[in-house]
Amino acid sequence: MCPNADTVGLHGWTAVPVDADAILKESPKVQEYAKEKLPIETYNHSMRVFHWATIIARQQFPTYASSLSPSTLAIGTTPSARASTQLSFEFQGGFIALQLIQHQLGGAQSQAEAVAEAIIRHQDQGAVGTITFLGQLIQLATVYDNMSERPYLVHPQTREQVVTKFKRCGWSRCFSKALRAELEEKPWAHTTHLGSEKFPNGVRFNKLMEEYDAWTE
Repeated sequence: MCPNADTVGLHGWTAVPVDADAILKESPKVQEYAKEKLPIETYNHSMRVFHWATIIARQQFPTYASSLSPSTLAIGTTPSARASTQLSFEFQGGFIALQLIQHQLGGAQSQAEAVAEAIIRHQDQGAVGTITFLGQLIQLATVYDNMSERPYLVHPQTREQVVTKFKRCGWSRCFSKALRAELEEKPWAHTTHLGSEKFPNGVRFNKLMEEYDAWTE
């Protein structure tokens, strides 16, 4: 399928720098699927990322497409998903999303592929090359939730409102444990490019979200 101007802008394929600093001067059916298939910790993470991404898009990128939906970006981290494939969890999650959106929910091919690409590349951090707008947005929101990079992107009051609705339930410990399990089971995993110790530790000791990790009610 050849790209065209309409689908590039509409579905978030616009090329933007991988280096986030260089650019910083919800489908109900998808949500239902995520809620059914994901543990509460992972579901809440996905919903927080959706809200962080929406906030970041409206404040930082008002001229770009901002039509988002809660995604299955972390579905590849569940034990059953990890055990079902030798793929790194980002790739597994992207392929699941592609099949879900295009074939089960009848979404447009370009939309399904945009979401899949964003999920596959949501840990491709760096300062060289380009990435789709949707991919950059999901990357910014995910890193904010997992490691609290660029804390200025979300106002503290807004952060508390989102975390109150979609509690972390010990997400820092939960995701760090999932990362270590992935690295042990798949020493070739894509996560290794972020550092086999640095990344899980960065997630585990997320100081900005530390007080929220204890919230369960």
